[in-house]
Amino acid sequence: MSTTAARDRLPKQDRSRATRQRLLEAAVACLAERGWAGSTVAVVAERAGVSRGAAQHHFPTREDLFTAAVEYVAEERSTALRALFPAGPADRRAVVTALVGLFTGPLFRAALHLWVAAGDEEQLRPRVTELEARVGRETHRIAVDLLGADETRPGVRETVQGFLDMARGLGLANLLTDDTARRERVVAQWAALLDQALR
Repeated sequence: MSTTAARDRLPKQDRSRATRQRLLEAAVACLAERGWAGSTVAVVAERAGVSRGAAQHHFPTREDLFTAAVEYVAEERSTALRALFPAGPADRRAVVTALVGLFTGPLFRAALHLWVAAGDEEQLRPRVTELEARVGRETHRIAVDLLGADETRPGVRETVQGFLDMARGLGLANLLTDDTARRERVVAQWAALLDQALR
C-alpha cells in the first residue's frame, strides 16, 4: 500500500495531526540546514510532502511555523531527556553529557538561526524571546532535577545556570568544526566541578 493510500485511510483528525507533525519536523530540519533566509513555507511544505495551502492552514504565517517547530522539538527533547533518567537524579557525568547534547544537535542549530533572525525582524523578536525564556526555564528545571541540585543552598542556582551557559557555548563552538574531543574533556571537568559544588 502506498504512503498516500495509507494516509488517506487515517481518520481526518489523525491525518491533520500527522501533517502538522511532518511540517514541524521539516521546518526544524530546513532551519538547521538552510538558515532563516533559505527556509520558506514553500520549502518546508515540499520537504514535508504537503501543499503550501495545507501548511498555511496549520500555520498562517512563517513566524507561526518556525516558532512552533522549535517549541515542538524542544518539548520532544525535554521528554526524551527525562526518559533517559526515569529514576530521577543520576550519575552527574551522564547527566552533563546528555544536557550538553541538547546544545550540539540540529535543534540548537535551528534555534540559533531563529534567534539571529529575531535580532533583525521586529515581528519575530517578541515570539522568540518568549519561546527562549520558556525553553530556558524548562531546561534549567530538568538540569536541577537530574543533577539532584538543592537550589535552596546559596550559589547552587547560579552554578547550574553557569553550567547551562557553558553548554550553550560548547554548542556554538561545535557549529563550525567538530569539537567532540575538546568537548569530552570539558564535560568531564564540569561533571567533577558540579560534583564538588552540589555535594
